[in-house]
Amino acid sequence: MKIGVYGQYYQEDAAIYVSELLDLLQQKNAEVHIERKYCKDLERHGVLKRTYDTFSSFYDLDNSFDLFISVGGDGTMLRSVLFVRDLDIPIMGVNTGRLGFLSTVQKGDIEKAVNAVVSGEYEVRRRSLLQVTTTPGVEEQTEVNFALNEVAVSRKNTTSMITVNTWLDDEYLTAYWADGLIIATPTGSTGYSLSCNGPVVTPATDAFVLTPIAPHNLSARPLVIPDKTHIRLSVSGREEYFLIALDSRIATLHNDTDIRIEKAPFTIGMVYLTEESFLNTLRQKLLWGEDKRN
Repeated sequence: MKIGVYGQYYQEDAAIYVSELLDLLQQKNAEVHIERKYCKDLERHGVLKRTYDTFSSFYDLDNSFDLFISVGGDGTMLRSVLFVRDLDIPIMGVNTGRLGFLSTVQKGDIEKAVNAVVSGEYEVRRRSLLQVTTTPGVEEQTEVNFALNEVAVSRKNTTSMITVNTWLDDEYLTAYWADGLIIATPTGSTGYSLSCNGPVVTPATDAFVLTPIAPHNLSARPLVIPDKTHIRLSVSGREEYFLIALDSRIATLHNDTDIRIEKAPFTIGMVYLTEESFLNTLRQKLLWGEDKRN
C-alpha cells in the first residue's frame, strides 16, 4: 500500500500521534512518502525513526498512491486537496486541530483507522468542488482555480460595502450590497458560510449555497441552488479592487473582472470509517442536543 502523508507544520502536542501513525504504517508494510517540508520539520524535532521518501507538490504524485493522509485540522485537509487534485487519491484526515469537520479520525482512533484502511473496512465518499474562471485569469495569482469549501468575494482596503451583481444560468438574480458573497459547496456549508448564517447542507446534496456577508439589504438571505447552475459575478465599489478567496487562497482582482463559477469536472474522495456519519459529526461538533444546564 502506497501512502502520502502531509501536515502543514510540526505541532509539539501532536508529535506522539504522528509517531504512532508512522509506526503503525511501517508495521503494515506500507510504502510511506511524506511531504518534504513537513518531513524536515519532523526530522528536526526527532519524530522520525527512519528515512522516508518525500514529495513536494501535485506533480510528484500519481495514481500509484492508494491513500493520502492529512495530519492537522480542516485547513490542512483543504491544503491536501491541492496535492491530490484530480488524481482520485482518497484523503483521510487525522484531526490534531480543533473543530475538525473534515478531519474525521480523532487522535485516539489512529490505530483503529490504520487497521480499517489496510483491511478495506472504510468508505470513500465523493465531495464536489467549485471551479472558477475569470477574465483576466485568477489562475495566475492562485495557481489553481478550484475550491472544496467555498469561493468568496469580499471588499479590499475599505470599510465600505461592495455591490456583487449576480447571474444564475445567465438570468439576473440580484445585486448584493454587502461586505461580500460566499458561494459554498455542501462541504463548505459548515465553514465560512455557516458563520454568516448560511444553512447546513448534507454532503451528498447536489447543491451550492449563495450566502451574503453582512448584507445591507436585509431581505437578502442565503439561497440554495442546483450544483449544475452556472454562476456569474461582477463586483463594483468605491475601491478599484476586491478580494477573491478560493478556500484559503486569496487573490486581488480589479472591478472589471468577470467571474464565472461552476461545478468542477472532478470530485475529491474522502475516507470515512464505516461507523462514521455526517449527522453524528454535526451532533458532536455543534453540540446539538446538549443542555449545559444539566
